[in-house]
Formats: sequence, structure tokens, C-alpha cells
Amino acid sequence: MKRLYILRHAKAAPGEPGQDDHARALTLRGIADAEAMAHYLRKNGARIDRVLVSTSARTVQTADLVLRELETPPRADYRDTLYLAGAVKILAMLQSAPARAEALLVIGHNPGLEELATLLAREPVRRKERERRDVLEEKFPTGALAVLDFDIARWRDIQPGEGKLVDFVRPKDL
Repeated sequence: MKRLYILRHAKAAPGEPGQDDHARALTLRGIADAEAMAHYLRKNGARIDRVLVSTSARTVQTADLVLRELETPPRADYRDTLYLAGAVKILAMLQSAPARAEALLVIGHNPGLEELATLLAREPVRRKERERRDVLEEKFPTGALAVLDFDIARWRDIQPGEGKLVDFVRPKDL
């Protein structure tokens, strides 16, 4: 069994004319939302072995706020290739994760993360799973977290449509 946490960076300041998008930082609301999500993960006993983080300022800040709250901070891999990456590219990164990692967290951007969560989630089996899927498909806002479980032994075996959507949480839900 493998667990995947997909976290969109928290709310960032709008870009200024001429400002590099990569350098946009979190707003005060974004900081509060990231901290709330960190508390949520800790309260729910998240055990994360490895984190893949885009190198943008807003994703690095989100990662810092979340990781310092976890009981055992995992190894973080900061990757330029995650910056605004599409679902297929992110999936390839996940498939190259070490098999010994039971749980991965990816922190990045939309639309790639929303596409990834939708791509990986299976057809819902129960009503609660259907409700979570409906909310996810409606919008994957900043600071939102999708959690999917896969009945696989190695990350290289992760495939579209096979993840059980066990949780979808938005900052406004906390």
C-alpha cells in the first residue's frame, strides 16, 4: 500500500509587473492556510517519507511551514522540473520514487496538481468517495490537499485511475 499526498501551494501574492512569477511569496492568509494544513496533517497522523517540492518561493514556503509541523520531518527534494509541471510529468517523477518510501507528498502548482489528482483517482466506490471527488473536480484551490491510496508495492506501478481518494481538504474546511 502506498499513500500519495498532493498539496497545492498556499495563497501567494499577485505578481507585480515585471516580477518573476517564480519569486512570488505567500500572503499572510497563505501562511495561515499552510499552517492550518500542517496541523491537519499532524493531527491525522501523516507519516510522510519523502517530499517533492517545486522550487518556486511560494511552494518552498508552503513546504517549510508544513514540514516543520510533522512529527518526523521527511527528506525534501526541491525540483525545478516541478515548477508548473503537468500531470504526466509529475506522474513520471512519482514513478521514479524509491519503493521503500511508503508515503509521498508532492507540493506544486495548478493546473498540474488538479489534473494529477483527477487522473489518478479511481471511479468512486462509495458515496463519501464520490462526494470528495465531486468537490475536487469543482476546484482545487490554493492550499488544498488530496490524499490517495494505491494498492501497489512500488511507485513505478502507480497508474491512472487506480487511486482511492481517501481525503480532499481545503483550507476553508479547517
